[in-house]
Amino acid sequence: MAYWLVKSEPDVYSLQDLARDGQTLWDGVRNYQARNFLRSMVPGDLAFYYHSNTTPPGIVGLAQVVETALDDPSQFDPASPYYDPKSSPDQPRWQTVRLAFQAAFPGLISLDQLRQTFEPEELWVVRRGNRLSVMPVPEAVAAKLLAIAQC
Repeated sequence: MAYWLVKSEPDVYSLQDLARDGQTLWDGVRNYQARNFLRSMVPGDLAFYYHSNTTPPGIVGLAQVVETALDDPSQFDPASPYYDPKSSPDQPRWQTVRLAFQAAFPGLISLDQLRQTFEPEELWVVRRGNRLSVMPVPEAVAAKLLAIAQC
């Protein structure tokens, strides 16, 4: 099992939305590096759910990868803000995964707390200027995050 961190703005799609819906298609990723991370996911992987663009930002819970290698349907929809005119159903450029709600943490693990606990090489979300919405989390870091979340 691998660990990941996925970022979403809570007013766009929060962990509470995922808990309500049970599962969601993680669509709209339009960064090649983040897309490649999505392509690396396998069912059973866990993703730390990070609320960005809020005060304070931080990790609020866990999701589980339940389906992989899905073509992102938003790339084909001209009405979608994620439409990509260079994509076609026979040659899609963007893939995604389906995530299922796993757990809400008792409290937020804030970005400030993450910066105090981890170096930028350990946890990419603490790097200045990092804008990736999907990133890997090393197993040792994941173990520390899970331990922090149980406090």
